Amino acid sequence: MNKDVIRQISVIVSLVVAVAVNGLANALPINGITTAEISDSFAVFFVPAGYVFSIWGLIYLGLFVYAIYQALPAQRENPRLRRTGWIFVISSIANTAWIFCWHYGYYALSVAVMAVLLGTLIAIYWRLETGRTAVSRAEQWAVRVPFSIYLGWITVATIANITILLDYVNWNGWGIAPEVWTVIMLAVAVVVAGLMALRHQDIAYLLVLVWAFAGIGVKQAETPLVANAAWVAAAVVAVMVMVTAAQSRRKPRKLAYAAV
Repeated sequence: MNKDVIRQISVIVSLVVAVAVNGLANALPINGITTAEISDSFAVFFVPAGYVFSIWGLIYLGLFVYAIYQALPAQRENPRLRRTGWIFVISSIANTAWIFCWHYGYYALSVAVMAVLLGTLIAIYWRLETGRTAVSRAEQWAVRVPFSIYLGWITVATIANITILLDYVNWNGWGIAPEVWTVIMLAVAVVVAGLMALRHQDIAYLLVLVWAFAGIGVKQAETPLVANAAWVAAAVVAVMVMVTAAQSRRKPRKLAYAAV
């Protein structure tokens, strides 16, 4: 069998397995507890309201669009899809492994696996050359946008995962209050958002951060310092979205999309 066909099939299979395991994690649930219930059992502030996690539906929808698109015969030799296909398979394996680590209480290992997932998504993002080269409108929406959304969410999830691990091991925060640490992490995330806006002009990535920060503001409403910082962070990134959108409209269309 052609090696490109093997790659295309592997992308689909790995995604189906990851989605199935994530679904079963809450339907069964795995180890008798849902993914969200585990998060809620920790007293951490860098966790958004429950409704925010519905973004996984959008993420998986986008990834299925990507999986179908990359499987098309016309995309078999697409150089960007060739460079990223097997990395995506690894990311799906990491996604699946994380569920088991999380549900069985291996929180340190879950952070390591999450780091692998984040690393693979960064590698994919870089190889897709988002914001740096022109692609067809179809590839923009079927490939780049889904991975921008996925990377944006995993950026937030990685920070949340680390804060939960630190709470689990009773880290004292070097004497700094958890609320203050949360504000610091929000500030760091805003800086990352700024870099993504400047270098990649990636509105999809930025919108995910707005969604997550607003969710933290809602969840932590009874902790004014955290809630206010989260809403400010959401507002700052929302401004980045508007500025980036305005700049994109001023660009010649040929810089945004290649011929379809």
